[in-house]
Amino acid sequence: MTVYGGLQLALFLGCLFLLTKPVGLCLVRVLDPGGRTWLDRPLKPVERLLYRFLGVDPAKEQDWRSYTRSLLLFSLAGLLFTYAVLRLQHLLPLNPQRFGPLAPDLAFNTAASFTTNTNWQNYAGETTLSYFSQMVGLVFHNFVSAAAGIAVAAALVRGLARHASRTVGNFWVDLVRVNLYLLLPMSLVLSLFLASQGVVQNFRPYVKTAAGAGATGAGAGNAIAAQVLPQGPAASQVAIKMLGTNGGGFFNANAAHPYENPTPLSNFVQMLAIFLIPAGLTYYLGRKVKDRKHGWAVWTSMALLFLVAALVCWKAESAGNPRLRTLGLDPRGGSMEGKEVRFGVPASALFATVTTDASCGAVNAMHDSFTPLGGLVPLVNIELGEVVFGGVGSGLYGMIVFIVLAVFLTGLMVGRTPEYLGKKIEAYDVKVSVLTILVPIFAILGFSAAASVGRWGLAGLGNAGPHGLSEIIYAFSSAAGNNGSAFAGLDGNTPAYNVALALAMLCGRFVMIVPVMALAGSLARKKLVPADEASFPVSGAMFIGILVGTVVIVGALTFLPALALGPIVEHFLMTGSGVLF
Repeated sequence: MTVYGGLQLALFLGCLFLLTKPVGLCLVRVLDPGGRTWLDRPLKPVERLLYRFLGVDPAKEQDWRSYTRSLLLFSLAGLLFTYAVLRLQHLLPLNPQRFGPLAPDLAFNTAASFTTNTNWQNYAGETTLSYFSQMVGLVFHNFVSAAAGIAVAAALVRGLARHASRTVGNFWVDLVRVNLYLLLPMSLVLSLFLASQGVVQNFRPYVKTAAGAGATGAGAGNAIAAQVLPQGPAASQVAIKMLGTNGGGFFNANAAHPYENPTPLSNFVQMLAIFLIPAGLTYYLGRKVKDRKHGWAVWTSMALLFLVAALVCWKAESAGNPRLRTLGLDPRGGSMEGKEVRFGVPASALFATVTTDASCGAVNAMHDSFTPLGGLVPLVNIELGEVVFGGVGSGLYGMIVFIVLAVFLTGLMVGRTPEYLGKKIEAYDVKVSVLTILVPIFAILGFSAAASVGRWGLAGLGNAGPHGLSEIIYAFSSAAGNNGSAFAGLDGNTPAYNVALALAMLCGRFVMIVPVMALAGSLARKKLVPADEASFPVSGAMFIGILVGTVVIVGALTFLPALALGPIVEHFLMTGSGVLF
C-alpha cells in the first residue's frame, strides 16, 4: 500500500464531497416540475413537444400504482424494442462490419440487461454489435433506465416529504426532465472530455494494420501479424455508461481497453462520474425533507462503507499471492494478474470497489484474477444491496428501505412506535421494506443453488472448487443486483445461462421496484407527527452507526454461508492458514 494510492483515495473522496451539493441542487431543480434550470430557454420547447408526443399532461400527478404501471409498461416496450433491434441488426444501417443477428437467447439476455440498468454482457461488443445496435438499441437504455431509477428515488423522497397526499409525482415528467436537463448535458460534457483524452468517437469501418517486422531491439526482424483495430462512437457511450451507472462496455475489455479509458486522468474522472449522481441524491433527500443533516448522515454512512471496502480490497491486492515465494518471486509488489499496468493495484482496487458499490458493471481489471479477499470485496458490495452510493436512484431508495428497517428495529429495542422524519412506521411499511430486501436475496441464492447442482450451470465454469462457486455466485449476484460486472472465468453465453441471468435481472429490478413504490405511496398518505424528545434522531453518530450496522447485518450476513464456501475457503487454501490478513 503506497502513498500514491492513499493520495488518490483521499482526492477521490474529497472531490466527491465537494461535488455532492452542486449536483444535489441541480437534482432539486430538475426533479421539481416547476424548477428552473439554465437550460430552460433552449430545452423547454423540446420538453413540451415530448409531453405532446407522449400524450401526457405534465400538471397531472399519479398515485403510486399508476406511477409504477407507467414505469413497467415503458420498460416492457423498451425491452421489446431492443430485442427487435438486436435480432434484426443485419438488416439495419450503420453496420460496416456486416455483423449478423444475435441468437434469440443472447438477444433476450442483452435486452433484459440494458432495460434493467444491469448491462451484463455475454458478448464482445467489437465483434458482435453494429454501430446502430450500440447507439440506438443500447445507449437508448443507458439514458432511460438511469432516468427510471432516479424517478423511483424521487417518488420515494416525495412520499417522505409530503403529508396526507395520494400522489408521488408523474413518471413521464420525471423521465423527460431527468434526460433533458441532467443526463444529456452531463454526458455531452463528459464525452468531450473523454474524447480529449483519446477515447475514440467516430463511425469509421475497422482499421486493418499491415503486417511487418520488428524494427529495433530484441524483437528486430520478428514478424508482426496484421491487426484489426476497432473503431466506433465509444466516447458518447462511455460517458452515459458511467454517469448512469450502466457499465456496459463498447469494447469487450471495458474500461481496461485503451480506447475506452486511455489515461490515469480519464480513469479517475470515470470513477468520479459513477458516484456523482448517487452522491448528489443524498443532498436532494436532505433538501426535500427539510433536514440537510439527515442527507449528510446518509452520505457519511455510504462513505464509511465505501472506505472500508476500498481499503480491504487494496490491502488484499497489494499483498499478492504468497505462493509466489515458492517460485522464487516476491509477492510484495502486489497481484498484477488481470490488471492494466497503466493503472496498477491502487487504481484497480479503487475502481473495483466503486463500480460494485454502485450498480455499474464497468471494470478496469478482471475481477476473476483478484486474490480471494480482493474478489470478496466486489461480491459483498453487490450483496449489500448496492446501497453504498449505489446506482443512480436505486442506491438511494435501497438505503431508505434500510433506514426504515433500522428505525423499526431501534423502536422495538426502546419500546416505542418507530418514526422516520415525522412519519410513523407501521406494519405495512415494514412488510414492503422486508420484501424489497428479500427479492434479490432469493434471486441470488436460488439461481446460484440451481446452477451449482445443474449440468447447465457447471458446464460454463472456467474453474473448479471454491473459485468456481464464486464465479456462479458472482454472476447471479451481479444479475440480481443489476450490477453487470463478472468473474469472467464463467462462460455465460449459453441458452440456459442467458435465460437464467435475464430472469434474475428482471426480478432484481422490477420485482424490487414495486414494493419500493408501495412504500412511497404509504409514506405520502401519512400525516406528520410532531417531533418530541423521544423521537429517533436521523442524524449524528448514533444514527450513522445504527444504519451501517443494519446494512452489514441484514445485507451481508445473509450471504455469509455461501461466501464461506467460496472466496473465504479459497483464501485459506491460498495462504495455508486460518488468518484472513
